[in-house]
Amino acid sequence: MQQSNTGTATQKKAAFLALLLVCVLPNLVTPPLALAMGFAFAHFLGHPFRHLNHKATNWLLKASVVGLGFGMNLQSTMETGKEGFWLTIASVTITLTLGILGARLLRLTPKLSHLIASGTAICGGSAIAALAPVLQVNEKEMSVSLGTVFLLNAVALLVFPFIGHALDLTQHQFGVWSAIAIHDTSSVVGAASAFGEEALRVATTVKLARALWIVPVAFLSSLAFGTSGRNIRFPWFIGLFAGAMLLNSFFPAAGLLNHHIVSLSKAGLTVTLFLVGAGLSAESVKAVGWRPLVLGISLWVTISVLSLGVILYV
Repeated sequence: MQQSNTGTATQKKAAFLALLLVCVLPNLVTPPLALAMGFAFAHFLGHPFRHLNHKATNWLLKASVVGLGFGMNLQSTMETGKEGFWLTIASVTITLTLGILGARLLRLTPKLSHLIASGTAICGGSAIAALAPVLQVNEKEMSVSLGTVFLLNAVALLVFPFIGHALDLTQHQFGVWSAIAIHDTSSVVGAASAFGEEALRVATTVKLARALWIVPVAFLSSLAFGTSGRNIRFPWFIGLFAGAMLLNSFFPAAGLLNHHIVSLSKAGLTVTLFLVGAGLSAESVKAVGWRPLVLGISLWVTISVLSLGVILYV
């Protein structure tokens, strides 16, 4: 028993040291490296706070996204949002439709396939968490859909910047593409920040506008599946992000303070990605199964290729 307690204490010390390293050296610890560090830490040393990991990731991500709003201008953000509006509508519609077809081909339950398709279409784990109580899904459907999306998020964070540089995408093009084609907000801002400052601003704006589709999709889903829509929740942190953006736009005297808030928010995003990586495990990957994973990959590749084609050639 004494050895077990010592081991737990050692794990906690290692966890604090790893987080301290990520916080103190945010310019050296890139988003992909933070994700890889989190996964390696949990895999080799063990995660002493695994039961708190999801909640900490959720709150830290939302706080960091709100903080990014203090570095954005209202006029430029609205222009970017207009540009991504129709592309978002098209991607959401196509992904949800293909999810229905994929469920029939792969013989998946309608609710499971809809969760995976909604997570791909809107905002990954946040969309799945919002739709789960609306659709009244069981624990297995919830865990499998989350495992599918989180695995693909990790891949996207690593490969999207590489593809963007290989195709010589502009900062603006990459920002729009990552916001449309990557699932979770954490991986979107991670990939975009690895690509550049302008890409981060564009990606955050388009991604949060895309996340607002949680509400109408949840309502339509409740009608389609014959469930009650009373459990639909509005993503409140997007409203706080808009408020931060308005403060930055109309009170320029707070520029220095806003700059520090944005810097802290970027460090917070790096820590978020470390926690995302720490939440991944070989057990969660194995629990997904090949059919949900095939559906998730097919939807993700399709929407990534189509949206990239539109961005480059339309």
